[in-house]
Amino acid sequence: MSTRSTIAIFICSLLGATAAQSQTEPVLLSWSKQMMVREGWLVQRKKILLPMMRRHGIGMWIVVNEEFHDDPLTEYVAPPRPYAGGRDIFVFIDARDQGLKQIALTGFWEENLARFFEQARFTPNPDEPLPSEKVLATLNTLYQPEKIAVAIGGRRGMTRSLTHDTFLFLSKAFGTDADKLMSAADLIEEFLDTRIPEEKEHYEKLVHLTEVLARHALSNKTITPGKTTIGDLRRWLYDALWEKGVDTWFQPDFRLQRKGKSNETSRGFLAVASETLIVERGDLLHLDFGISYMGFDSDWQKMAYVLREDEDDVPEGLKRALSNTNALQDALMLRAARPGRTAGEVYKVAMAEMEKKGIRAQIYSHPLGNHGHGMGATIDFRSIQREDHLDRLAKRLRNGSYMSIELNTRTLVPEWNGKEVFVMQEDPAYLTEEGYQFFRPRQESFYLIH
Repeated sequence: MSTRSTIAIFICSLLGATAAQSQTEPVLLSWSKQMMVREGWLVQRKKILLPMMRRHGIGMWIVVNEEFHDDPLTEYVAPPRPYAGGRDIFVFIDARDQGLKQIALTGFWEENLARFFEQARFTPNPDEPLPSEKVLATLNTLYQPEKIAVAIGGRRGMTRSLTHDTFLFLSKAFGTDADKLMSAADLIEEFLDTRIPEEKEHYEKLVHLTEVLARHALSNKTITPGKTTIGDLRRWLYDALWEKGVDTWFQPDFRLQRKGKSNETSRGFLAVASETLIVERGDLLHLDFGISYMGFDSDWQKMAYVLREDEDDVPEGLKRALSNTNALQDALMLRAARPGRTAGEVYKVAMAEMEKKGIRAQIYSHPLGNHGHGMGATIDFRSIQREDHLDRLAKRLRNGSYMSIELNTRTLVPEWNGKEVFVMQEDPAYLTEEGYQFFRPRQESFYLIH
C-alpha cells in the first residue's frame, strides 16, 4: 500500500472518529438530581443579587407566582420545584447592615423553601399567620424601602408578568406607599443575563444533545429521499425529546430550498416548509431546533444537502455559500464582539467587514440561557427599526453571558442557475475577553444525506 493511501485511510478514520464522538450522547441528570444541582446554583446566585439590587436602587423586589400561571422568574429565585399555592410571594429585601432578607409567603411550607427563605408570620401563634397583604405592609414598615420592584412595564414576558389582579392586590397591601411600586425590568435583565461558572458544563451538555438530535434528524437514519415529509421529521424530533426526558420551547421548524423552485419568504426570512412537502434529491434542508433542560434553553440551526444520484459531494457554489456564513460568524464573534461594547458597535463592525468582502448578510443574534429568547444585549438588524432602538443599540455585552449567534448570508449559486441561496446558522456561544466561543464546533460542511 502506498504512503498516500495509508495517509488517506488514517485521515478517514480520524474523521469517522470525530463524527462518532459528536454522535455520542451526553449523560443527563435525573429530575431529582437536577433540582439538587440547581438549588446549589441558587445559593451562588443569591450572593450576587443584593449588589444588583443596590446598583438599580431597589430596596425590595417581589416575585409573585400564581397557581396554574407560573411566573417566568420563580424557578430562578426559588427552589425549582412545583408550586401550587393560590398566590405564592417571594420577597427580597435590602436590609442594609443585615444584608439580603429573603421571605416567602406561600400556600404550602416545607423544608426546601426553609433552606432559602424565612417564613414571616409576625404572630405568636404560627398556626394563625397574618394574611399576606398584612405581612407585606409590616415588611414595608420595618425596612422602609424607597423603591419596590415588580414585573411591570417591561418589553418582555419575563419583565411584565405580574397580573392585573396581583398588581391591585399589592397596591392595596402597600396602601399610601403603593407609589413605590416600580418596574423591575432592568434588575431582571441583569439577573437573567449573568451566568455563574457552575452552570457552564451543564449548558454544554444541553447543546451537545441538541447537536446529536439535529444530526440524526438531518441524516439517512431519518430521511429517505422521495418519501420522507417535513411533518415526519418534526414528529421524529418531538418523539426524540420525549424519549430523552427533555422539552422544547418552540416548534422544531424545517426550511427547504430547491433548484428551480422560488424561495418563499416570511417577514424577510426563508419561510417554514409545509408539513406535506416531501424531501427530494438535490434539496438543501434547514433545521431550527432547541431543547429545554435544567432551566436552560438551547437554540440551534444547521443545514443538510440531499445528494443527487450522480453526486458524491455538495456543489461548489453551495460550499462557497456556507463559507460566506462562516466568514460572517468570524467577523461577529472574533473581531467585533468584546465585553463592554454596545450591541450597536458590534453590529456595525461586523457588517462593515461583510460589506468590504461583498457578502450579503443579516445578523439577528439574541441572548440565550434561562430562556431561548433571553434578556440582555441583542445584536440584531431589526433593532434599528424599532421605536426604542437607541436603548437597544446602547446595551452592552456582559462578560460570560450566553448568546445565540443567529445569522445568514445569501449567495448566488452557479449550479442552481444563479439562484440566491440562504445559508442560515445558529449556535449557542459564551462571551470571553477575546470574543464569543462556541459550546460545540460550528458547521463548516453540510450534513450529507445519500
